[in-house]
Amino acid sequence: MKTEFYKSLIENNSKWVQSKLDSDPEFFKKLEKGQQPPLLWIGCSDSRVPANEIIGAKPGEVFVHRNIANMVVHSDMNMLSVLDYAVNVLKIKHIIVCGHYGCGGVKAAMGSKSYGLADNWIRHIRDVYRHHQVALGVIKGEEELFERFVEYNAMEQVFNLAKTSIVQNAWERNQDLYLHGWVYGVGTGIVKDLEVNFSCNSQLEEFYKLEII
Repeated sequence: MKTEFYKSLIENNSKWVQSKLDSDPEFFKKLEKGQQPPLLWIGCSDSRVPANEIIGAKPGEVFVHRNIANMVVHSDMNMLSVLDYAVNVLKIKHIIVCGHYGCGGVKAAMGSKSYGLADNWIRHIRDVYRHHQVALGVIKGEEELFERFVEYNAMEQVFNLAKTSIVQNAWERNQDLYLHGWVYGVGTGIVKDLEVNFSCNSQLEEFYKLEII
């Protein structure tokens, strides 16, 4: 059964197509020729955080991977496949890990409630808390703690990206590839640059450097 909401989606699509054609009759023909985005965005699945809109990007400018709490998990073949394609095929130059304040995944990791299958994913977020428990443990206010945990989580995922063989191999080839960490304010629309940036293997701790053969 097609509800009114479902029907409105189809209607909105038609209006959107027409608006694009009105401004540029060749808009979709240009997109059809392929993509060469300069950016890979790794963000949260939260519906309030649309990658393209936040940075004013057009279709074809952002390659996107999203999951609960914008995680970079080394056993996640979905994320790794997206990363590999973005780096080695599309030759993107920038990767942004973007968390957001009010993240439900991070909030869940702050408590002990079970969420079923998602518990296995949330455990990775709890690991971030464990790594930063000294700094987080001195924060008294719950909202301040929540926001800082969101920031630490985004920062940690940038570190995880830099540790992957995909990224390190690209750097070994002297490929231009820059990693960045952001947090988005859902209530303000403003992005906070966490000043966590990587651009070469020399910036990694020795323990995580791979011997590229």
